[in-house]
Amino acid sequence: MLADLAALRAADLPVHGGRTLAYVYDSGLGAETAALAEAAYASVAGVNGLDMTAFPSVVALENEVVGTTARLLGGTADTVGTVTSGGTESVLLAVLTAREHARATRSVTNPQLVLPVTAHAAFHKAAHLFGLETVALPVDGRTFTPDPAAVAAALGERTALVVASAPSYAHGVVDPVAEIAGLAAGRGVLCHVDACIGGWLLPYARRLPEAAPVADFDLSVPGVTSLSVDLHKYAYTPKGASVLLFRDAELRRHGYFACAAWPGYPVVNATLQGTKSAGPLAAAWAVLRHIGDAGYEELARRTVRTARALRVGVDAIPGLRVLGDPPGSLLAVASDDAKLDVFVLADCLRAHGWYVQPQPGYAGLPRTVHLTVTAAADGKAPELLAALASAAAEARTLGPAVADGQLVEAAALVDPAALGAADSAALLDLAGIGAGGSLPERMAPVLALLEQLPTALAERLLPDVIGGLFRPAAEIRATRQAAPRGGSGGHTAQS
Repeated sequence: MLADLAALRAADLPVHGGRTLAYVYDSGLGAETAALAEAAYASVAGVNGLDMTAFPSVVALENEVVGTTARLLGGTADTVGTVTSGGTESVLLAVLTAREHARATRSVTNPQLVLPVTAHAAFHKAAHLFGLETVALPVDGRTFTPDPAAVAAALGERTALVVASAPSYAHGVVDPVAEIAGLAAGRGVLCHVDACIGGWLLPYARRLPEAAPVADFDLSVPGVTSLSVDLHKYAYTPKGASVLLFRDAELRRHGYFACAAWPGYPVVNATLQGTKSAGPLAAAWAVLRHIGDAGYEELARRTVRTARALRVGVDAIPGLRVLGDPPGSLLAVASDDAKLDVFVLADCLRAHGWYVQPQPGYAGLPRTVHLTVTAAADGKAPELLAALASAAAEARTLGPAVADGQLVEAAALVDPAALGAADSAALLDLAGIGAGGSLPERMAPVLALLEQLPTALAERLLPDVIGGLFRPAAEIRATRQAAPRGGSGGHTAQS
């Protein structure tokens, strides 16, 4: 079975070594830290985090993790928090809490969520799930941050929550949190800071004399009422651990779910999950203790040093530039050369053994490739920059990816709400994403088309793209029945 798993993993991007610049966070500390995390995870594999009265270890672990997080991020004696499964769940809970708070304290029944267009997609998911109207604000084309005056104008009687990012995922820049939070407080509105990706790095980066200044963004800022930070990012814990901090217990109370209206056990949930594994929590607790404050400062130094070297190096490559003024570890690279398409660049760079994340343009913002720099990339900047320069030359030779004009025109006439499965499959086939359970090797043409589609149509087609990767259960059963497996005793037949 383990050999089968290893074979399945062979096509995955590498999660160690610093060559995958999205999705994974590698401290570069080696096997000892990983082994500790795995052992801590395994030690509580049978624990059910649903009921803390049955498993008091969950309470002890969560109190310590939340306390450590609150001390790092400007918490006070009143600060409370919840450990969640990741940034998306933390965001969902922050929005849900704000909706319930606005309903209970201000009688808001048709709430709005005010956020810059650069806020993470998880906020749109939360608005969709919990029935909030989004009020998306433009950002400056140079700083990629929202104008506080625009935030002030958007705040109204229906506003349940205003959002700021520290930093925004797409461009790695920190929004003007102090100004936004102050405006929200002046109107009696809650303010959430999405520090999921930067919350564990920026406090350490601001200690470093060689790092760029980091504006105040945490719970020490007046008006900030909640903050999310993912431990599985720059705290380098295993996937599945995030912390949502609240100003006080009274605010957090609005996010709890309790049910006594059934004949079973009384249910109280602080998260969206019921039954939940204690493994990520225990692993996070162990890794936080193991690395410690001094260890995280050193990891931040390596990360910031590498990010700064990459920023200088990217700006020196003809046709490429880093957008905005990112103070931490995230870089958004754009092209100012019409012959150099960053979508094509990403495809070429992957052939060189590096993965960067292509990001379509939106709301007048340019298409980019995203780089998440971790401590494991320390010392690799020259190698990556050389690969970037080579990939840029190759991309220029290949030319930009251009969406089929006729297909774009035809798509503009499609009503996404009326698009059936057969019509969707036909459109995807024309776009080069047909049946077969796999994506094209080169994604630049697909992304160029996606960028040109109406947003509602793109959102209708994307689930079908991903859904096509998964096979029907009957087909999987037939495949398994045709393939000889192991006999009794758990032994696997060799083929």
